[in-house]
Amino acid sequence: MNPQATDAPRLDPRRAVPRTDAVLRDPRLREAAARLGEAPVKSAVRQAQERARQGAVPPGAVADTALALLPRTAGGLRAVLNATGVLLHTNLGRAPLSAAARQAVAEAAGPTDVELDLRTGVRARRGRTALAALRDRVPSAAAAHVVNNGAAALVLAATALAAGRDIVVSRGEMVEIGDGFRLPDLLVATGARLREVGTTNRTTPDDYAAALDDRTAFVLKVHPSNFRVTGFTRAADVTELAPLGVPVVVDIGSGLLAPHPLLPDEPDAETALRAGAALVTASGDKLLGGPQCGLLLGTRDIVRTLARHPLARALRVDKLTLAALEATLTGPATPTDEALTADPARLRQRAERLAHALAADGVDAHAVDSEATVGGGGAPGVTLPSAALSLPERYAAALRVGADPVVGRLTAGRCLLDLRTVPEPDDERLAAAVRSAPESAAGSASVSAAGSASASASASAGR
Repeated sequence: MNPQATDAPRLDPRRAVPRTDAVLRDPRLREAAARLGEAPVKSAVRQAQERARQGAVPPGAVADTALALLPRTAGGLRAVLNATGVLLHTNLGRAPLSAAARQAVAEAAGPTDVELDLRTGVRARRGRTALAALRDRVPSAAAAHVVNNGAAALVLAATALAAGRDIVVSRGEMVEIGDGFRLPDLLVATGARLREVGTTNRTTPDDYAAALDDRTAFVLKVHPSNFRVTGFTRAADVTELAPLGVPVVVDIGSGLLAPHPLLPDEPDAETALRAGAALVTASGDKLLGGPQCGLLLGTRDIVRTLARHPLARALRVDKLTLAALEATLTGPATPTDEALTADPARLRQRAERLAHALAADGVDAHAVDSEATVGGGGAPGVTLPSAALSLPERYAAALRVGADPVVGRLTAGRCLLDLRTVPEPDDERLAAAVRSAPESAAGSASVSAAGSASASASASAGR
């Protein structure tokens, strides 16, 4: 018998886990509580204590573990690196805001002169400087108005101009977009009646002309957005419809304000208005690269009618959106424009450099050619040459749930991280996320990759 043996019971290791009040005295956690609130900090501490009781972390690391579990902000949304190759990924919030727009939002977060003329001290028009910037970007627009999204822009137009009257629209433009959203349902809900003309693949100016009568409010042209009709087709353009004697409303969808050399088939606001459109509607968070909002550009009388309609109040945007929109319109190139115009050769160089660095750390990484898309319903069928990091498929799930989430896409059994949608300054951030993923990647193969494939291989075209 060992003379040093004792019958004294061993100390339960769970008793070494520090008490909650002791952990909360850590100055780092006190700072986090001031920033995030006490509830999330206490929740993180309880989770860390439970991990210590299970032996997953040492009792002395409870505070560090709790800090690692805390979110970066008090909000529930998490910043994500978009490596899908879809520039305007609907599930990831579409257009990322520029640095100028983010700064403008921060400046506008407190009290602002959103509806006050500081010189006179009297009430001023809401969003006046943002609307002026929008008109400057689209010279053919006599007036402009902004609502909270692209669908709202059409709702306001239909309600204010066509309630109880007819909207003439081609059968080929009665579209359904993302998440089962159908344009005809939206328009009918406003109290307007739809007068369908032509066929799915061919609608001529004569088809429109034959449908016009004293009940017609306007002719509507809708960009097909997320699909193309090819072959034996015919579509009347604005120049053919403008002389018919009723207003022509054009929904260009993706928010391109002027022609873009890389997207010759994408409709834009300036061209439509010059061709004779009375009103153009569009989204602000697509090719414009701004915040979610709906743009209305057109004649002074029509835009005034829309802005003064009672529904306009319910659809108006807040000061943060106005600030971000103005900075987008007046500031430097947006991340969307930079991604759209990125040099494929430079993208390949970045991919090779990252692959080489990661391979040196033992990661199965390769640089491969890739194809990116615009997304968000913009430029359907257009692909953009790109380059990507190719990783084993199991990385897809591990990167999504990492401390710094990365969303890629699955192609031929590999996880591709497309660099056209990753700003170059974020390359090291991307590499760090990949390096930290292998510890969980080995166990993530059982995690379904279907979510990654559906969320990242394509973008919803919803407006």
